[in-house]
Formats: sequence, C-alpha cells, structure tokens
Amino acid sequence: MTTSAVELTQELVRFNTINPPGGEMACAEYLGTLLDTAGLETTLHRFGDDRANLVARIGGVEGRPPIGLTGHIDTVPLGHRDWSVEPFAAEISDGKLYGRGSTDMKSGVAAICAAVIGLAQELNGTPGVEIVITAGEETGCDGAYGLAAKAGALGEAGALIVAEPTSNAPWVGHKGALWLRAVTEGVTAHGSMPERGVNAIYKAARAVSKLEDFDFNVARHPVLGKPTVNVGNISGGININSVPDHAEFGIDLRTVPGQDHAHLREQIMSYLGDDVELESVVDVPGVWTDPELEWVQKVFSIVDGITGEKPDVGTASYFTDASVLTPAYRNPPTVVLGPGEAAMAHQTDEYCYVHRIDQSVELYSAIIRNWCGI
Repeated sequence: MTTSAVELTQELVRFNTINPPGGEMACAEYLGTLLDTAGLETTLHRFGDDRANLVARIGGVEGRPPIGLTGHIDTVPLGHRDWSVEPFAAEISDGKLYGRGSTDMKSGVAAICAAVIGLAQELNGTPGVEIVITAGEETGCDGAYGLAAKAGALGEAGALIVAEPTSNAPWVGHKGALWLRAVTEGVTAHGSMPERGVNAIYKAARAVSKLEDFDFNVARHPVLGKPTVNVGNISGGININSVPDHAEFGIDLRTVPGQDHAHLREQIMSYLGDDVELESVVDVPGVWTDPELEWVQKVFSIVDGITGEKPDVGTASYFTDASVLTPAYRNPPTVVLGPGEAAMAHQTDEYCYVHRIDQSVELYSAIIRNWCGI
C-alpha cells in the first residue's frame, strides 16, 4: 500500500484543528483508519470534548524497542491579518503547499504516516515502529501529557523522531519553556484621590522592571546558550480615572536542559516579593541529545546522503512534544526532523515546500530501515 504524503498533507490541512478549541477528533480518526488499513494496531485516546490522541504500532521483537515517530495535529489560530489564500484549501502553487498547519506540522505528520505505510509489509518481525499523533501541543503539550499519564497508552521507543519543521535538517534539542501569569492586587479609589487607594499597576511595573535584571545563575549550555526571560504582555485597571486594584503580566522563561522549573519558579517568587502572585501556564522542560551518539551520527549520515547537505549541530527555537515524550520513553536519543519551514510556523499564508514533503518520506523510510534492519 502506498500513500502520497503531499496528498495526505492536503487532506490534513483541510481539517480545521485550530487550538483552542482543537477539535482534533475527526483528523485523528481519519489517520487511525488510514494506518489501521495499512496493518498497524491503532488506538484513539480521547482527550477532552471532540479531541483525541492517536497511537499506532507495527512490528516488535524481544529485546529491541521500536523507533518512535511523533507529530501533532492541532494548529494555532489564523491571526488578525487577512490571508491571500484560503487557509484550509491546501492549494499548491509555485512548489508551495499553503494552509494553516501545512508547515507546523501536518506535512510532518503526513510524511511519518506515508513512510510507515510504505514499509508496513516489511516491519513485522522487526523492532518495528510506534507512531504518536497528539492533540493540544500548541497550548503546552497537553495531549502528550495526557498520554504520559495514562497507564499503557505509550509503549516503548529506543529512539525518537519529532517531525516538527526543520527544513529536513536534524536538530538535537530545544530549550524548555516556563510561562507564568503574574498577578498584583491593590485597592481601588477615585483617580483624583490616589492616596486613598493602592495602585496594582505600580506594583506590576516595579516587578516587570526588576525582571529585566534577573540573573538565572546557571551555566550557559554549549549549544543552546543561556536561559532567557521576557515579559510578553501586561494589563490592568478598568478606566483612566480610577486607581487600579488588579494587574497582571505574562512571563516567558526559556530554560536550558537540566534546569529545575520548580526551583526556578521559587527563585522568581522570591525575587519579585510578596506583592506578586504567580501561576504556571506552561511548564515543559528542555531536550538535548548528544550529537556524538552512534544513532544520531547515523541520522546525520542519512540526511547528508539524501539531501546533500552535511548537518550542523542544530537546535530548535521552539519547544516540542519531546519535552514530555522523551522522558516518558525513559530518555531515548531524540532528533527533531521535519519538512516544514520553521520561519513559516504560525505565519499568515503559511506554506511548506512540496519537494521537502517527499524528501522527508525518503528520510524517515531510510531511518526506519536502518533501525529495523530491513
């Protein structure tokens, strides 16, 4: 059985899986039927209303775990700017496949499925493959966390490929993300008598100003560099002539692998003081795989042989479901490798190059063949 990854990408883009609310169920069911027909054992794991993760397996031998491949099917909203193309039509023009999710990351999901379907008849009696298709990645890996917490939902993986957009370059890690909602409270009063109130915005402003000088006090990672902090939004008050009694702002912390997020949160709380309350919004750790590992070097060699581009030791600027799945699989070597264009993720008129989709099928097929010895 053969499946065109380009045509499958088009089919997946035509499912509106904007998150929130997600609505990934129909898309997951479609993929489940496709993989089931090809001979894989598939399981839908319901995840909220009209949402589901999908796990599919084929092959398996004693003593050697399968290779894992993963991708998510939810997308971000369309944004405020008008698109010049219909965002769910999956049109192809000038070698580009347009649509929300085309690059991030339905092309990667399609290529994973197409590669495994193409090899399905050869995978029995080998270590095999475990495919994990998730919902809810865009809002903090919610679907992956659901699978990791559900006994028996995940099997094994001796290595993991994450099909996020890399232009088919193999990347070996990414930073973690700790997003915090910070709240300050005050006492309202008339704007002409501010001495009778307590200004929550002033409290927030002082805290934001302090964060500009926050010192993580950790060593730089040799590739990922140093952790960072950014205040991404701020709001407070209800009108100009009242003392505001509530304000809040968002803190985006990007961490290096090995940083303890619970400890970091305590650091931030202590640093900002009692005037600020913190609530975690997203909490996903960083991921790093030693590029000198034998399997990673084999992946580099495969990529070089197929694309003609010798890989550098690259990392993603975004986080992925590997933050959850890699530790859930007991920390196998993990490579981020997908056909999408990282710069096009979340953009208006998002697109993926058609030739990269077919190329990624070739890459995944070669990597699976190498792992399974076929």
